[in-house]
Amino acid sequence: MNGVRRVRDWLSQRRRFEFCLTTVMVMLLTGTCAALLLLPDSVVAPLRAARAGTTTAPVAGQATPGDARLAQIQRITEPFGPLVTRQVPTGGAQPALVIGHPQNQREVDLLADELAAASAAVTELWGPDWSRSPVVVVSSTPAEFAALVRVTTDLPGEVAAATVSDPFTPGTQPTGQRVVFGPDAGRRLDPGGLRSLLRHELTHVATRAATVDGSPQWLLEGFAEYDAHRGLGHAFTDIAPTLATRLATGTLPADLPADPEFTGPDAATAYELAWSVCAYLADTHDDAGLVALYRRLATGPQTPATEDAAMREILGTSRADVISGWQTWLRARSA
Repeated sequence: MNGVRRVRDWLSQRRRFEFCLTTVMVMLLTGTCAALLLLPDSVVAPLRAARAGTTTAPVAGQATPGDARLAQIQRITEPFGPLVTRQVPTGGAQPALVIGHPQNQREVDLLADELAAASAAVTELWGPDWSRSPVVVVSSTPAEFAALVRVTTDLPGEVAAATVSDPFTPGTQPTGQRVVFGPDAGRRLDPGGLRSLLRHELTHVATRAATVDGSPQWLLEGFAEYDAHRGLGHAFTDIAPTLATRLATGTLPADLPADPEFTGPDAATAYELAWSVCAYLADTHDDAGLVALYRRLATGPQTPATEDAAMREILGTSRADVISGWQTWLRARSA
């Protein structure tokens, strides 16, 4: 529990929106220059000759060199040194992969040990309609982190993890998905913090096919945060310390957090509010109701009117009544 409090306190101090960069979608450019920078993940190049120290033969629990997913990652990470890999059965057609470098062996092993349980938790909430064969990569340097998430400049040091996929048509299964941990994530977070972050990011992987860019952040991030802590027994004050402090002063939110709040000075509070909305909805309409609302509202940009219509359709209650009930739920947790 102390681990959860430490990570939440750190998030509040360093701004939550910078800490956890969630879904990253980069539209690939056409032309020779773009191809020189990065081949599309749909083009699987043959695996280059293994470097010294890289796994070259099938070993129990390790990925084989012929795995196309490993080839995709090695094409990017080859300049950064040899790789270590772990293969984890997670219920999909292929085992999940955890990939890193020898100096990241601790983080690779920790994430591999958590991956089966984390994937099962995501499937339990969301359902089995995702690949269930996630690829998780631990980067070794800021430059490698940026390359793996397809940005041309180093990410802010506060970013601990990102999820990326190839461009895709909504409603189809994305390809090239991976969760990438930053080079300092293992030093900044204890095992409990890494566990929660892994579940958060895997939720974005699972929901990506049903999520259209521009959908309300309170739902996208709140749902992932809810899944990250669901069933783990974390206390309200450990998950949402900034919100708990505000509630102790009698300050209640007047509305659902708006998208700009997730990149503003109160980003930590916005993420905590989003989690609390989804926790409230699951508490009052069960997990199935929350998932159904996600699928209905993650179809693109929404307005209060369209949110109201969806809530009436899915939950049988108005948006105003949801906010009123959420406020009462929050008030009870501040007593």
